[in-house]
Amino acid sequence: MIPAAFDYVAPSTVDEAVRALSAAGEDAKVLAGGQSLLPVLRMRLAAPSTIVDLGRIAELRGVRDETDHLAIGAMTTHYDVQRDQLIAEHAALLAKATDTVADPQVRHRGTFGGSIAHADPAGDLLAPALALDAEMVIAGMNGRRTVPASEFFQDFFTTALAPDEILVEVRVPKFTGWHAHYEKFNRVAQAWSMVAVAATVRVDGGTIAEARVGLTNMAAVPVRATAVEQALVGQPATPEAIRAAAAHAAEGTDPTPDNNSDVEYRQELARVLTGRAVSAALAG
Repeated sequence: MIPAAFDYVAPSTVDEAVRALSAAGEDAKVLAGGQSLLPVLRMRLAAPSTIVDLGRIAELRGVRDETDHLAIGAMTTHYDVQRDQLIAEHAALLAKATDTVADPQVRHRGTFGGSIAHADPAGDLLAPALALDAEMVIAGMNGRRTVPASEFFQDFFTTALAPDEILVEVRVPKFTGWHAHYEKFNRVAQAWSMVAVAATVRVDGGTIAEARVGLTNMAAVPVRATAVEQALVGQPATPEAIRAAAAHAAEGTDPTPDNNSDVEYRQELARVLTGRAVSAALAG
């Protein structure tokens, strides 16, 4: 199917992009990598009056070391996130999760910020961003503001972004020396997560000193498995301790049933995958 007609704008700066969005009104759409927007346009599930293409804004690409955190440009591709040495050293969980996103073609075109801003609860980068206490830098007509991941994701496909705002970068605190793993369950290769678990832990002398665990597709927004984190801290890095902590994974979750699974099945998946994710992180 052919998309409905729309105006096309390709600004070269963030300020120009914000002005274009503001001028176009609520019917405008932002084009990042296009891996989510273009299929919707082709099926005419959306008919924006204007498309604002961020592809020419150099400021939105790349990873920077900002001493106590990494700044990841919103237009940085999944492929570049996978291979960036700063991310591998200081935010390994993001690299692990990005490895599971779709297929190589999508990872070459899709963008880190585009996935975050799309806010699909089955998307594989939301839970890692939440687990790592990431912050979103947003630009709008009134300047820039910073929103923590815990407040950025608000509902299905809904974020703190206003219609005339764009995501500029994602700031991720450094987790240097932490072990990490992303455990994903899907029915077929390259599909969205039915359930997934993002886990990163710091071990000191054989004891789990700190732990962060995020759940994918267990609610309308990514969920932090705080009960699991609390149960892990101070425990020996043993299979028994991991299994006992993982039993808490589904607490407080509200997964939406669909044709693939009901609530109880997803909650059991969360417990099983949490145990696998933490075990794999510790073994890595």
